[in-house]
Formats: sequence, C-alpha cells, structure tokens
Amino acid sequence: MSEQVTLYLHKLSPFSQKVELALIEANAPYRGYHVNLSDKPEWFTSKVNPVGKVPTLTYGGPRVDPEDPSSLSSKITESNVILEFLADVYPDSGLLPKDPVSRAKVRSFVDASTKQVEGPLYDFIRGLGSYEDLLKGIEFVQGLLEDGDFAVGDHYTIADACISPQLVRLKTITETDLGKFPVGLGFKLGEELKGSKFAKFTKYADQILERSSLKQTYDEVRIFPLPWW
Repeated sequence: MSEQVTLYLHKLSPFSQKVELALIEANAPYRGYHVNLSDKPEWFTSKVNPVGKVPTLTYGGPRVDPEDPSSLSSKITESNVILEFLADVYPDSGLLPKDPVSRAKVRSFVDASTKQVEGPLYDFIRGLGSYEDLLKGIEFVQGLLEDGDFAVGDHYTIADACISPQLVRLKTITETDLGKFPVGLGFKLGEELKGSKFAKFTKYADQILERSSLKQTYDEVRIFPLPWW
C-alpha cells in the first residue's frame, strides 16, 4: 500500500496549483483539502503548518481525517520544495529526468521561472510591478525553452508544473485586462506576446494550456470576480 498523501491547498492559490498539477501528472493518489485562508482552523496551524500557509503536504502515517492530521506524518511546505519531493517520491513519473544534466536544466528552469516570471507577474497584477520587468522575465525564460512540447526534454516535469499557474494567469489578464495595472496594459501585453519576438514562448504556453491537468486545477469562471493573483 502506498504512503498516504494529503495536500492542504487553496483553490485560488497558484502555489497550490503547481503542486496539484505535479500530483495529477504523476498519477499519484492523494486527497486534497481546501483551507479557508481568511478563517484558518486552529488545527491547521497547530498540527499541519505553524506558519499557516498553503500548499502543505502531509506524507506517510495513518490515513486519518484531514482535519485531524497525524503527528506520524511528515509535513512538507513551500511549493517548489514539494515539487522536488514529489519527483523523489515518484521517480517513475518523469517529474525529474534520470539524466543529471537534464535534471539540472529542470532545476534551473524552476528557479528562473520563479524569479523572472512568477514574482514580476504577480506584482504586475497587483499594480506593484512594471510591465517592462515582466516582459524581460518572459524573454529570459523563453531563452531556456528547448524545442518540443515541454520546457526540458520530451516529458512533463516539475519545470512545466512550476510555470503553468503563471501561464494560465497570463492568458487571463491578456484576454480580460483584469488586474490592478493601468487599464489596457493587459491587452497590450497580449498583443506583444503574439509577436514574433515571443513566438517560442507563446507556442509553449499554448501547448501546456491544453493539458487536462491544467484544466482540472483552474476554474476560470470562479476566479474572475475574486482576488485570484
């Protein structure tokens, strides 16, 4: 019998989404438990994550009610750390390649997409970051993309899981102009990304956005009226 896996998440959290994507792509059995971040239950901070953040993964121990987590389970926090953990726990999933050079490329892509796109994108959506910084970040990550359907190699990895929440939110803001940035900048970004300069990035994004796992983890209709960034 496989170890129990419970993912404490928030359905609007892009950080939760990247972990859920990896679990689905690994075909891993898991339970998802939605945590109300505006009214966190006491047991969550006392028994799961004292910082009160999602995602948090519990691994191992007995299969118990998620609201009464066992002290025997390991608690894994921070989304990118959890991605690496899942790749280790499910080595046949391909979430990390066997080849050490390819593994290094995946890790470099995760680091770059987190620093160069994730941070600038969410700052931009909040009205705190610059349009130019976001474009520079996208161009940087585009330079790391290999030919093919995936970020690295010919298989879905944690590199793809890490950037996917950013891709889907880019799609949303460029099609709707929703965000706290100046009116029209979302549409402008969309037009710029359609240009030849970003053709490789856009082709990659379009392929990833069609994956079933992504559609399972992103409720566009529900997210629209909420602070989904």
